[in-house]
Amino acid sequence: MMLSVTDRPSPNHDPRPEGAAVDMLILHYTGMKSGPEALARLRDPEAGVSSHYLVEEDGRIFRLVEEGRRARHAGVSHWGGRSALNAFSIGIEIVNPGHEWGYRPFPALQMAAVAELCLDILARHPIPARHVLAHSDVAPDRKEDPGELFDWPGLAKCGVGLWPERDAEPDADALTLLGRIGYRTDLPLPVLVTAFQRHWRPERVDGIADAVTLARMAAVAGA
Repeated sequence: MMLSVTDRPSPNHDPRPEGAAVDMLILHYTGMKSGPEALARLRDPEAGVSSHYLVEEDGRIFRLVEEGRRARHAGVSHWGGRSALNAFSIGIEIVNPGHEWGYRPFPALQMAAVAELCLDILARHPIPARHVLAHSDVAPDRKEDPGELFDWPGLAKCGVGLWPERDAEPDADALTLLGRIGYRTDLPLPVLVTAFQRHWRPERVDGIADAVTLARMAAVAGA
């Protein structure tokens, strides 16, 4: 079945740098009171922000920026030794009020649409599973989205992203493991652990690298 996408062009984009290949997919929540409000902001030239796609709570998908262009979604961002990740990534905004306006679970229809959209993108771009990331992964000192209620395990079952089947025995300390995964390591450890937990241990988001969190880090680092 062909993916149903509605075009709502945003002016907030520019060319990707020469030679910059898309190899990352970054997922966000909108963090605004409503989907229409978020869509309007992502298309507002004065706001200057955008994403390639927006997915509404009812599963509707909007395309704001063509994939060949650089959207403005990740901001100051780092992963795997690289920075300014808008150059290498496709960004998807997922409608949810976020932690500021009443964070809530993502509806099944919305998650199904996110999975379908991601699979469609992955069919066009060589994006490894470990490069399907949260905004909070690449900007852990600034961002919380899409947050601990986002269904990363369900997405991985659909073939999108990385979710290890079992934990592993750690062979290094938390900071070393986080660096292997891709996180920048020049931030306070609790900030990095919190970001990791939001993605890979959402049942406990407290910034403490306990034994289970370390074992989960080892599994992700070794996947």
